[in-house]
Amino acid sequence: MRTAVVLFNLGGPDNPESVRPFLFNLFNDPAIIGAPGLVRWLLAQLISRRRAPVAREIYEHLGGGSPLLANTIAQAQALEQVLQLADMGQIRCFIAMRYWHPLTEEAVQDVLGYRPDRIVLLPLYPQFSTTTTGSSVGAWQRAAAKAGLDAPTTIACCYPMADGCD
Repeated sequence: MRTAVVLFNLGGPDNPESVRPFLFNLFNDPAIIGAPGLVRWLLAQLISRRRAPVAREIYEHLGGGSPLLANTIAQAQALEQVLQLADMGQIRCFIAMRYWHPLTEEAVQDVLGYRPDRIVLLPLYPQFSTTTTGSSVGAWQRAAAKAGLDAPTTIACCYPMADGCD
């Protein structure tokens, strides 16, 4: 049994030049701004251009980019090690970031190449929101359908509310 575990996260710019495109991707998401496509695109252009200089300064304090990808990679590696120790078959973790690389479409291609028997989607957001988990799962479903990735898929959603969680 080959299992792909896909960790979802927001993503973040990896260098100063990617701040504006990251912000554009964020604000062009219909889950963030529910305006019609052209209006949303124009608003995303305006907001990303105005916010990029301030955001770039903030990311400079973090070393020039977001630490989110590195942290998510560390989480994926640790999870993969624990799951492999549990002797549950072949398990490989993948990362799908919503607004910056590795984007969902990239993760779908990586999972497709792995040829899993099943897929577990694991949002790393602290709670369900249509702008985080909902947007990420929707993007995954669209990209997977487009790529022909049809392995049985389970979403580990809203786990803080699962039975046994205090």
